[in-house]
Formats: sequence, C-alpha cells, structure tokens
Amino acid sequence: MKENFTVDPKDAQDNKVMGILAYLGFLFLVPYLAAKESPFAKYHANQGCILCIIEVALMIVATIFGWIPVIGWILAILAYLLSLGCLILAIIGILNAANGEAKELPLIGKYQILK
Repeated sequence: MKENFTVDPKDAQDNKVMGILAYLGFLFLVPYLAAKESPFAKYHANQGCILCIIEVALMIVATIFGWIPVIGWILAILAYLLSLGCLILAIIGILNAANGEAKELPLIGKYQILK
C-alpha cells in the first residue's frame, strides 16, 4: 500500500462515512462492497480489514488459552492488552478518515489484503 497516497478531496468528502465505518469491526465490508469505485473508501476498508483480522485472532487466542492456569492467563491478559492497542489503532483510523486523510496506521498500514 502506498504511504499516504494523494486523495481526491471530492472522493474523501463523499466517502468519509464509509471510511469511518471501515474501522468498526466487520463493517469494513460496507465500504468495500458499497463504494468499490472510491480509492479513499477502499484504502480505509483495507486497513479496517487487517485490524478486524487481528482483533478476531486475539479474541480466539484469549478464549483458547484463557482456560489454562497461569501461563494461559498471562497469554490471555497479553491478548486483551493487544486488543486495547487495536482499539487505539481504530480510533486513529477513524480520525484519519473523518479528516479526509489516507495515512497508514502504525504497524499494519503497510500491508494490503483487499484490492
């Protein structure tokens, strides 16, 4: 994914809500499917998709290992702390989308899953 690619101001203005929705869990599918013609919406949908995948993986890890005494509890707590990090990344993404910007999220913004 291009770092901070240039966004058409009209595209960003017209698709801000789609960009914001992209960071609300599985709602990343809404901009991906409904605004296929918008590079702005697709950019944020991609970042939201990656974030959603990480969040689901962390929930699975916390659920599976949370039942194991001591080591499992430590891993579950770590997974929950990383989930808090995902929440912070989602807030950053929402703020970027609301401001009409296409900035990469720290750590995950350089990856592209959705085309």
